Amino acid sequence: MTSLRPMAPELSEKAKNELNEVPARIPEDLAALKAWLAKQPHLNPRTDDQFLVNFLRGCKYSLEKTKEKLDNYYTVKSAIPEFFDNRDPANAKIQENAMLGVNLPLPHTMGPDGPRIVLVRMGAYDPSKYSIVDIMKVCYMITDLLLLNDDTSIIAGHMVLVDLRGLSLSALSQFSPTFIKKMTSVIEAFPIRTKGIHFVNPSTGFDTLFKMFHGFLSKKIQERIAVHDTFEALHKVIPKSFLPEEYGGSGGKLATIIADCRDNLLNNRQIFLEDVKYRNDERKRPGKPKTASTLFGVEGSFRSLEFD
Repeated sequence: MTSLRPMAPELSEKAKNELNEVPARIPEDLAALKAWLAKQPHLNPRTDDQFLVNFLRGCKYSLEKTKEKLDNYYTVKSAIPEFFDNRDPANAKIQENAMLGVNLPLPHTMGPDGPRIVLVRMGAYDPSKYSIVDIMKVCYMITDLLLLNDDTSIIAGHMVLVDLRGLSLSALSQFSPTFIKKMTSVIEAFPIRTKGIHFVNPSTGFDTLFKMFHGFLSKKIQERIAVHDTFEALHKVIPKSFLPEEYGGSGGKLATIIADCRDNLLNNRQIFLEDVKYRNDERKRPGKPKTASTLFGVEGSFRSLEFD
């Protein structure tokens, strides 16, 4: 018998229709995945039913894709300690970075089976005072909680809203090629689909930003990118009711959303304290180990991001 939290009927139906979920077959799928994990000497993953089903759903119940995704998820976490170690939400520095509100899952989804809107405020921090590494650490803490706890993110995906207001060239200078490669590797490792990316408040740095990331984007996601010069144009795609007041919406005040997001990290502190024990031992991997130097060294070519 599986241990899964109940879902809204609309999400259950979407999982069946779009993600190939067959409820009666879930115990069999989980058993096959757990049997494979038990034979991987280098992996030390979470094995609770809900966590593994989230990966199966994110991979549309392809067992082979799920195996690869799980391996990549823990490989990336092990290879980039600057993003994934020392993540105690009670730490004063992490709380301060969380209150900047750079990465914010909005409380209202786009309908009962619609995607979660994630607001990314790239100009919300001063690059002379804050490190992009520390900022991204908090961003990935928030994404980890969505992976663990938010069925909407897993089943319906994310609609990403990128606010470029305040983005400076000094902030862009922190994005080295190696850093971008690490970021894109993390994005690929999460079993969460990106349904679209919408830019608002394009600044003088937008062209530079787009050129930096353009080579990593698949044709599919390029077709899902839109730039909106006004909130009125944005509201034609994302209705006002889902957006914060500061974006012309009625979905709550930004300060409240930021504080709630910080509190959510604190309320899930135990998850982050335990997470550090789930890491790869690359010395035990069959074949060639995957380390930071082999994954993010100057050798090799960049991969394009694929979203579905």
